[in-house]
Amino acid sequence: MSRQAVTTPAAISLRDVQAAEHRIRAYLQPTPLRQYRVLDAVVGCGIGVHVKHENFQPTGSFKVRNGLAVVTALSPEERRFGLVAATKGNHGQGLAYAGALLGAPVTLVVPSDNIPDKNAAMVALGAELVPGGRDYDEATAIAMEIAGGRGMRLAHSTNDASVLAGAGTITLEVLRQQPDLDAILVAVGGGSQAVGAIVVAQALCPGLKVFGVQAEGAAACHDSWHAGARLTYPRADTFADGIATRATYDLAFPTLLGGLAGLMKLRTELAGRQVALVLSGANIDGDTLARVLSGAL
Repeated sequence: MSRQAVTTPAAISLRDVQAAEHRIRAYLQPTPLRQYRVLDAVVGCGIGVHVKHENFQPTGSFKVRNGLAVVTALSPEERRFGLVAATKGNHGQGLAYAGALLGAPVTLVVPSDNIPDKNAAMVALGAELVPGGRDYDEATAIAMEIAGGRGMRLAHSTNDASVLAGAGTITLEVLRQQPDLDAILVAVGGGSQAVGAIVVAQALCPGLKVFGVQAEGAAACHDSWHAGARLTYPRADTFADGIATRATYDLAFPTLLGGLAGLMKLRTELAGRQVALVLSGANIDGDTLARVLSGAL
């Protein structure tokens, strides 16, 4: 399902996204938008697939946009006290990268069983790591306690207006690179990419359909949309831990009334159309990659 109009007030505006882009542009170059004949052939139905390569970002993920959007918006005093966030990897790397670049200390709370490779990447960028909680949501509660105790800025991976504005800069770039798109598909964890895409599309290209794609085992946003009420689940079951969320979030959910489905399920609806896919990151760890390649996942 998809909706082209948002009937509830958005947490951010196009102006917020444009301001975030202005702040981060000195630190990030636009990522490529590329089309591949082989991919078009696999998808079929005459669909032109344009891939937005956020895996080319300096941290390997689009979330460096979000981190820079947060840190560049801080006052000098806020930068001195620093930031704290919960993360499983990509959000933390984005914040740590931005903090190191702009002189803001970053403390990151990671689930107790978090992937060692991702922990090492965050430490390498200068972050302080605090293990705690069995998953992202429990780690978030710990991050909130640290923020209060240390006077640090809490930087939630979704429930933060600066984060949402940073994610919206992806769609600004996409529409400059390919103005005649008919649809854009984004992965949904907490929903920052989807919110950004909806806000930018509604303002600049109302005919552009925005589809969110969520893992079946971590479908809190999808199921909440269909239920008409926000749902929280006891666990999230997906090896794609960047989208392994089990709840919805205050700022994102009202705008996320935009629909969720995968491109292969949408081939008939999108036949003959030009579609953008956001390749949001490439930070898969070695063990998980080996399991994927072996067919174990």
